Amino acid sequence: MNLPDKIFSFLILFGLLMIGMSVHEFAHGLVAYRLGDPTAKYSGRLTLNPLAHIDIFWTFLLPLFLFITSGFVFGAAKPVPINYGALRNPKRDIILVGISGPLANFILGGLLAMLIKIIPLPALLLSLAVNLITINVILGVFNLVPIPPLDGSRILMGLLPEPLASQYVGIEPYAFIILIALIWLGALNWLVWPAVGFILKLMGV
Repeated sequence: MNLPDKIFSFLILFGLLMIGMSVHEFAHGLVAYRLGDPTAKYSGRLTLNPLAHIDIFWTFLLPLFLFITSGFVFGAAKPVPINYGALRNPKRDIILVGISGPLANFILGGLLAMLIKIIPLPALLLSLAVNLITINVILGVFNLVPIPPLDGSRILMGLLPEPLASQYVGIEPYAFIILIALIWLGALNWLVWPAVGFILKLMGV
C-alpha cells in the first residue's frame, strides 16, 4: 500500500472511530444528565460533535501510532466529566453511567448489523458498515475492562462495598501502567478479543 492509500485508509478508519467514540461519550453525558448531573452539559460535552471529545494523545496520536505500527486504528476520547455527588443515587447511578457508553456502542453496532442484513449495500458501504460495527464492539468490550478510568471501573466501584470501593479508586494513578502492562503481557488477547469475536458472531458479522 503506497503512502496516499495509507493516509486515506487511516482517515477512513479514524473517522469511523470518532463516530463510535462520540456516541460512547454522549451516552455517558446524557445518562448522567438524566440522573441529576448537568456537568457534561455545562462542559459542552452533551453532544455528538466529535470535536468536543478529542484528546490529543488518546484520540489522535495513539490511533496514528497504532496504525503505523500495526495497521489497526484504536483510541479513546476525552472522558466526559461526571460529578458523582450530583447524582440522585450515586452508588447505583455510577453503574448506570458507566455501562451507558459500552451499551450505546453495542446498540449502534447491533442496529447496523441488522441494517446490512435487510438492505443490500454496495461493497464499499458494506465494508464501511462492517468496520464501524467492529469498532463499536471493540470500544464497548475494551471499556468494560475494570481498570480506571475505563467504564468497567465505574461499574465495579458501584458494586463494591464502600471501604473496598475507596481502596479500588486508589489504583487510578497507576492505571495507565497497569493497562500497558496487561497489553504487553498479552492479557487483553484472551480477555478482549474473544469477547469481541463472540459478540460479532452473535450479530452475524
